[in-house]
Amino acid sequence: MTWSINAPWRRRLTPGAPLAALLALGLGLGLGLACAPAQAVDLLANVVPGAKTELTVKMQILIIMTLLGLLPVMVMMMTSFTRFVIVLSLLRQALGLQQGLPNRVITGVALILTLLVMRPIGEQIWTEAFVPYDQDKIGLEVALQIAEKPVSRFMLAQTSKAALQQIAHLAGEDKITEPAQHAFTVKLAAFVLSELKTAFQIGCMLFIPFLVIDLVVSSVLMAMGMMMLSPLVISLPFKLLLFVLVDGWTLTVNTLVTSIQAY
Repeated sequence: MTWSINAPWRRRLTPGAPLAALLALGLGLGLGLACAPAQAVDLLANVVPGAKTELTVKMQILIIMTLLGLLPVMVMMMTSFTRFVIVLSLLRQALGLQQGLPNRVITGVALILTLLVMRPIGEQIWTEAFVPYDQDKIGLEVALQIAEKPVSRFMLAQTSKAALQQIAHLAGEDKITEPAQHAFTVKLAAFVLSELKTAFQIGCMLFIPFLVIDLVVSSVLMAMGMMMLSPLVISLPFKLLLFVLVDGWTLTVNTLVTSIQAY
């Protein structure tokens, strides 16, 4: 069961929220850099001495560089990247292609799918938070609040109710009934747990047909008395043939993308 967020956002920036909001803003910056590199260059170029901003130029540069340094962690933990990379790794394990499918290929495919799924959120953060802040229409605190909303909405849409209740209990937020009112760190932890569970569920479904092929090949080899021959050597061509015939990559990508709940 997943949460559907339709209520208006009423959460205010609490004393413990700036770091979480900065993480959300950094995620938007990274997605914005991927979706709109030209605008990103203009944004960084407009931070010049004498500009009318709430923070000094040195502080703004420090925040931007810190967020860019944390970008890999944010991409893994605050997006669907974790789900994609785990499922693709399990698929490689099921096919028996530990050497034939490098980690870089798995990571690259997962990253491309993540950019595809997270593109609307990145564009929304760029349009509603970065552009007004760059034009001095809103302050930094308001920009952080705006940037946090779509990221939180996405995470809550993928988060199971049981995971959110468990993390809320561990964080001492049992009395909060509205999911959007939980602290950003609580929603992030629950989102990660839900993503791990969903990834293993999809991976288990992908494993079953290849497991059947391995069992059939092993039984045939045992019946023929060929104990010393590894079943993997015989089953690998059959698994690859089956995967190609059913257009496995298209089916896998379609399953991964459509598994993302609407937000």
